[in-house]
Amino acid sequence: MYHIHNLNKISPKGLALWTEDYQTIDNLEQAEAVLVRSANMHDLALPDNLLAVARAGAGVNNIPLTSCAEKGIVVFNTPGANANSVMELSLCGMLLSCRDVVGGINWVQSIKGSSEIARLVEKGKSQFAGHEIRGKNLGVIGLGAVGGPLANAARGLGMNVYGCDPFISIEAAWHLDSHIVRVNSRDEIYAKCDIISLHTPLLDDTRQMINAEAISKMKDGVIILNFARDLLVDDDAMAQALASGKVARYVTDFPNEKTANMPGCIAIPHLGASTEESEDNCAKMAVNQLMNYLENGNIVNSVNYPNCDMGLCRAAGRITLLHRNIPNSLGRFTSAIASEDVNIDGLMNKSRGEYAYTMLDLDRHPSAEVVEHLKNIEGVLRVRVIK
Repeated sequence: MYHIHNLNKISPKGLALWTEDYQTIDNLEQAEAVLVRSANMHDLALPDNLLAVARAGAGVNNIPLTSCAEKGIVVFNTPGANANSVMELSLCGMLLSCRDVVGGINWVQSIKGSSEIARLVEKGKSQFAGHEIRGKNLGVIGLGAVGGPLANAARGLGMNVYGCDPFISIEAAWHLDSHIVRVNSRDEIYAKCDIISLHTPLLDDTRQMINAEAISKMKDGVIILNFARDLLVDDDAMAQALASGKVARYVTDFPNEKTANMPGCIAIPHLGASTEESEDNCAKMAVNQLMNYLENGNIVNSVNYPNCDMGLCRAAGRITLLHRNIPNSLGRFTSAIASEDVNIDGLMNKSRGEYAYTMLDLDRHPSAEVVEHLKNIEGVLRVRVIK
């Protein structure tokens, strides 16, 4: 029996997937796995028996990834599960920014008490005139689970779409509309596009990539959409660009002290993944990933260990090792197994930065002596006997 602790309210459609081998408990100290959404885990004392954490969403800033890795705790997220929800809100943001819908709604609220509201509307509506998106140039930076579908949807709405993604997967590329123009650098997007939508992870290369220098390369009156990560944009540079008119509108799903008070900015309260369908999809993916890891030792969509999947174990035994990425670790593991006269029927070993994961299928169930031998090898953080 595995014990699961929910740090946040999780969609019932996800929780319904647990089998009779799983029990939800209130005590974190007794849990082998945790489901979380937005709860801050950085100050939590994680128990030694905790094996995995699954974030029902994409961002993992609320989880201490390195300390989890050091304790042999695999952290999962659910990339793509909320992609359609974010894509649809990005389309909404595009329309809101091109047509001053927000300004118009707020103005109507300011005159709603007037007995002459109909006349005032006809007289004053011109101040909220905008432009259509059809025929405009859209630049999509990041063509993954959100950016790719957004690019395709924009093509369907008659836009000219330019995409930039040096790390695009083959699968993602196959799903792109053939009329989307792929460019080699962000500078090309800046120079050509009327609207720019950001869909990249936060990396050293992308942190504050929309800064004063980048904005200077853009068209006058450009619109910028950010439904990816707050820190992709330099808020001070954006405020100056909005004030000067260089940027016509900035739409962000990440309000903060600056953007919430920034003229020309439409700040949406982080609603990208806030749909019933998105929450259901994220919860179901997170639960399935946890069950696959706990029952089979397979790692799919981890953010602190390498993905490693050997499917169902057909051998007599399976053992897994979470360990530091030290040279010749695999040789030490296989030698330890061989010294106990155990044959290896299948093997997978992958690394990710400082950490690695090894799966070994054996011709018989591993003995306690073999397991203890493996635990004492340098760099080993956790050994699990799956079968």
